[in-house]
Amino acid sequence: MLAIKIWNYLKGYVIIRINGLGLERFLNLALVNDIYLWDVKRLNNVEIKGTVSVKGYEDVKKLAEKVGCRIEIVNKKGLPFMMEKIRERKALGLGILVFIILIGFLSSLVWQIEITGTEQIPKKEIIKLLEENNIKVGKLKRSLNKEQIKKILLNKYEYISFLDIKMKGIKLSIELKEQDISPEEIDKSYPCNIIANKKGVITKIIARQGKAVVKKGKIVEEGEVLISGVMSSDESEENYLVHSEGEVLAQTRYTSEVKSPIVARKETETGKIHRQRGVKIGKKGIKFFSGDRPFENYREEIVEKDKLNIKRFKLKLPIKIIEYIYREVEVEEVEQNVEVLKKALQLEAIEKINSELSTDSEIVSKESVNSIDGNMLTTKVIIETIEDIGKVQIISD
Repeated sequence: MLAIKIWNYLKGYVIIRINGLGLERFLNLALVNDIYLWDVKRLNNVEIKGTVSVKGYEDVKKLAEKVGCRIEIVNKKGLPFMMEKIRERKALGLGILVFIILIGFLSSLVWQIEITGTEQIPKKEIIKLLEENNIKVGKLKRSLNKEQIKKILLNKYEYISFLDIKMKGIKLSIELKEQDISPEEIDKSYPCNIIANKKGVITKIIARQGKAVVKKGKIVEEGEVLISGVMSSDESEENYLVHSEGEVLAQTRYTSEVKSPIVARKETETGKIHRQRGVKIGKKGIKFFSGDRPFENYREEIVEKDKLNIKRFKLKLPIKIIEYIYREVEVEEVEQNVEVLKKALQLEAIEKINSELSTDSEIVSKESVNSIDGNMLTTKVIIETIEDIGKVQIISD
């Protein structure tokens, strides 16, 4: 239906009103002569309204005269009539052309730079860095290189752990995530809060600069303000901002859960190999010879080879030759010693937690819980620590 509407618009159509006593005969003759009328509405007993193509109008006009009906054009629609109006009004046509060119040019520029994910790096500082490298509002989108922008930011801020740059319409979107920055690396000229980088129970808080807004014994959530950089003045009702500094110790909890089957499956390769070939076009793979694998138990390996890379013509086609390699294995079930397995899982869980602990964390308790469900042994390790959970968050305007 949409395609028909577009076609009619491109070819042009007219909305007509037909008046007379022979309307029924008129409609029947139009149907017999394959004259396409649409949006036909009866206005009263002697008058109807409808739409017909420019080409079909002459045929409709002849039929109306044949049955003694009067025909009137109510409106003309479509591209041909619009172009005719533009030709008659050259100033209007020129204005429309200039408007289209202007819109096209403006939409090719960057009109907004959006930065999200910053907590410790001031957005103003990032904007200033980009402007120093000629990346700013008003630049042509095609002149901006995403990889170059990434390189500029990562060279300046080594503690950015994730960076994604996208062009969304007229907006340059920069999303980043930061690692925790040491207090010495943060510019003290910027006002900031100290916030919680994880959930915990406050055991001690010292605000060297700023205002402590939590007390000992309070449970705080990640992201909650601990020391505020917004200060009230005794001399006036207006608040002022400071660079908060302090130490916030809290009791935190780390949990790690690992699982392992008691009766484990051990696979040993026999040395027998079966190969199949195929071709991959884009993301779809097709095997030349399909069928059952000759082995009951096997390991599968897929090797892709880019055979159609024509370097001479700098042409790289999305076609690859695939080799499917099946290695036969003998399967043996081995029952593990439960007590030995518990200790191994406990060590694995502790190692996972240790990778998350900061160097100044003080471990105050450690608990290990084991459970068996069928063939599966689960070990859960819970470690409680005392550590500084404060993290700087720049106060943006």
